[in-house]
Amino acid sequence: MKRVLMGAGLALALSAGTAFAQECKPSKYGADDEIGAANLVTPERVAAAAKLVKKGESHPLGIVVDPNMPAFPPRGMMLQIVSPGQQNGRTLGQDFGWDSIYNDDIAQLWFGIGPQIDGLGHLGEGTYYNCNDPKEISALTGLTKLGIHNIPPLIGRGVLIDIAKHRGVESLNAGDAITPEELEAASKAQGVTFKGGDIILIHTGWTDAKLESDPTAWVSGEPGTNNAAAVWLADKDPVAVGADTWGVDVVPPAPGDKVFYGHVTLLKENGIYILETMNTGRLAAEGVNEFMFVLGQARIKGAVQMIINPVAMW
Repeated sequence: MKRVLMGAGLALALSAGTAFAQECKPSKYGADDEIGAANLVTPERVAAAAKLVKKGESHPLGIVVDPNMPAFPPRGMMLQIVSPGQQNGRTLGQDFGWDSIYNDDIAQLWFGIGPQIDGLGHLGEGTYYNCNDPKEISALTGLTKLGIHNIPPLIGRGVLIDIAKHRGVESLNAGDAITPEELEAASKAQGVTFKGGDIILIHTGWTDAKLESDPTAWVSGEPGTNNAAAVWLADKDPVAVGADTWGVDVVPPAPGDKVFYGHVTLLKENGIYILETMNTGRLAAEGVNEFMFVLGQARIKGAVQMIINPVAMW
C-alpha cells in the first residue's frame, strides 16, 4: 500500500511542477466563481427532483464512521467522551437545580475520512479550480477561497450506475478500471439517463465486500474510473460524481493513466464535486437508479473536505 501511495504522491508532485507553466482557463461560471457545478442547483431542478419521491423511502448514503476504520494515510480520527464537572460521581444538581448529568464529545480528526465530499480546493494541478494559486489560498488556518462552507445545499436528481451488476459480480476487485464504454453500456442496460445538474453515483460493491472483512485490502487499493471515464462523466454536466469506494479513481491506476487524475478532471477542470465512500448497497439491491439526492454539509469555514451523510429519497 505504501508503495502505491508514495508513487501517487510522486506522480502528483511531478504533474504539479509542470502545470504552473500551463495557461489556466477561468471557469465557465465566471472568473470569481467559488462553487463550480453547484451553480447547477436551481429551483427548477430541486422541484423536479422532489417529484422523484413516490414511495416515501429514504436511505443514508453515508456509512458509519468508526474511529478505528482505515483511511488514506495519514488521515484518521480519535474520539473521546467526557462528562464535564461530573468527576467522582458528582452530578450537576447544584449548578442546574435538578439532578442533571450529561456527556460531551471531543474529536481530533481529518475531515477526509469515511463518507466525504471533496471540495474544489482539495486537488489540482499547478493551480486549483478557477486558476486559484495554492500560494494565495492555502493558508494553514483554512482556505481563503474554495472552502466547503461556500457550497450551498446540494439537492437534485441522483442516478446510480451499477457496475457490479453489469459485470455479474458482487464486487469488483482492486485495480479493476471502469471505462467510458462500460459506463455507457451499463447505463443503457439499466435504463439510466443523464441530465445536467445530476448527482451521479457508481456502485462497485467494494466497500460492502471489503471494509469489514479485510480493511487493509479495502484501503490499499480499489476499483474505480480510469482517466477517460472521468472525462466521460464530466461531459454529463453533473453537480457531483461519487462511488462506494474511498477514492472513486481506480487504484492502482490503469496502464498509462495518472493516479487520481480523475480528481483533477472533475474538481479543477470542471468544478464538479467528488463524493467518496457512498453507501450505495441498498440502492443497488433494490434496483433504485433514480432518486432525490439531498446534502447539506457542515459549513466549517476554510475546510477542504467534510464528512457527510447525504440522503437518497424515492
